[in-house]
Amino acid sequence: MKFSNVIIATVSLVLLGFVLDAFLMFGFISMNNDRVADMLSFIIAFLISALVVGYVFALKIQEDSRIKATGVIDVLSTFTALVFDSVWVCNTYGSEWFTEDFNNVFKPPSSGWTPYAYAAHAAVLVSIVVIIAFVVIFIGLYAGSMLRKSSAKTKQ
Repeated sequence: MKFSNVIIATVSLVLLGFVLDAFLMFGFISMNNDRVADMLSFIIAFLISALVVGYVFALKIQEDSRIKATGVIDVLSTFTALVFDSVWVCNTYGSEWFTEDFNNVFKPPSSGWTPYAYAAHAAVLVSIVVIIAFVVIFIGLYAGSMLRKSSAKTKQ
């Protein structure tokens, strides 16, 4: 699989994933637990987008080793999602939401968070999200590429 195809697949997967995530968040917003709604919409959105991208790029993925091609797309997609998520956490609105959610997950000490403790706990949360994204995207890409059979033209 050419690198240009990997980049197009990665951009398609990440953009489609974030758009679906936004729409699913509106659907799950009526849930009482925002954290469950956020993670559920994230998992479903990126699974669906990985299935779609895996299906669309199946013939290109089948040119190479299927595991190697899906792995490369998966690593780039997870890294890109991590960068977008970091930008979200660092901007003004996102950091307020993250800090509130962060304090709900981890009980803050009575003296307040030290920068080191905050960074360490945030790294744990981000690591969990990255692992979930990596697994969900890999499963979706692999399954999506399995749904489409190679045509007679590509076998020759």
